[in-house]
Amino acid sequence: MTDWRHVRTERLWLDEPTDGDAEALFSIHSDPASWVHFPSGRVTDPAAGAVMVSASTARFARDGLAYWSVRDQEGGPVVGRGGCMGPDDGPWWNLYYRFDQRVVGRGYATEMGEAAIAAAHDVAPDRPVLAYLLEHNHGSRRTAEKLGLRLVWRGPDEGNPDPDAVRLVFLDRAPDDALVRSLEAAGMPARHLVAG
Repeated sequence: MTDWRHVRTERLWLDEPTDGDAEALFSIHSDPASWVHFPSGRVTDPAAGAVMVSASTARFARDGLAYWSVRDQEGGPVVGRGGCMGPDDGPWWNLYYRFDQRVVGRGYATEMGEAAIAAAHDVAPDRPVLAYLLEHNHGSRRTAEKLGLRLVWRGPDEGNPDPDAVRLVFLDRAPDDALVRSLEAAGMPARHLVAG
């Protein structure tokens, strides 16, 4: 198995976050422009950056894979956070991407996502990669589709203050019975599975 703590793609440096990344991670996640599709998800606690760093550190130690700090120049500032991380409550990899608004539109989420999916398939190939997003976030959906993920679930976004919000789940494979049971346990009933 490859060491996935530090990865170089064509344009990006993907690294296990360090304490020095905490302020930039908080800045990206507290920017209201980054949350136009889910305003109530905006991060407001400045301690959140340090929490993101420690969460990635713990998951890299436990699973061999977690969310990276993303840079677009060697030694440069953090411009995003993303990758695959295994949640405590599900047998899948959660694919995540969030970028500084100044670099959105450059294809960085797709480039990082390709590396993340390759890493997930290397570390635990039997564990599916899942992307969980809101239907009206068209950019995030396009990224999931460019990465070859397929829509497998569509339904209400439980707990969202917007009662009309619709949640989509994309996977890198067809869900088996065990995954369907896990999705149901996470509040995604099978009646909302998308055929195909």
